[in-house]
Amino acid sequence: MSLKKIMTNYADYNLWVNKEFVNWLSAKSDELLHKQVPSSYSSIIKTLNHIWATEEYWYSIIAETSEFDKRENKELITNEILEGLVNRSARLSEYIKSLSEEELSRKIKIENPWFQCELPICDYLLQVVNHGTYHRGQIVTIGRDIGITDASNTDYNFYNVVKTQQ
Repeated sequence: MSLKKIMTNYADYNLWVNKEFVNWLSAKSDELLHKQVPSSYSSIIKTLNHIWATEEYWYSIIAETSEFDKRENKELITNEILEGLVNRSARLSEYIKSLSEEELSRKIKIENPWFQCELPICDYLLQVVNHGTYHRGQIVTIGRDIGITDASNTDYNFYNVVKTQQ
């Protein structure tokens, strides 16, 4: 399997799983989504906002654009966050599809206050997907703590099985 196919599948998975979460959570009350809990981000909506902001950051690195909104100190409007996350994931997926094998292997240097590195675009995409997976797991745990127990299966393997059955 080619690098392009693998990375395209990861980007498509990221979009699919974020849509699944948005569909699941959009049926929940704002009160539940904003409910304060002890976690690294103190509510489901704050965790979703963080996933979105981080995806914005990595998109700006991967696409080498200044198009990045840290989303700090913004009012947490549920619909804006849900739509923003899906829209960013869709743009990321489309961008990854537009890249060749060589472009996916091209290294981009990052120098910021937190770290310095020079890795290929494909590694940065894996970072985006893994980061989202980590925090979506937190959201499921937060949900269970506040009585939301109907999360669907969003594992990468499940995505691949569902995709092959369509």
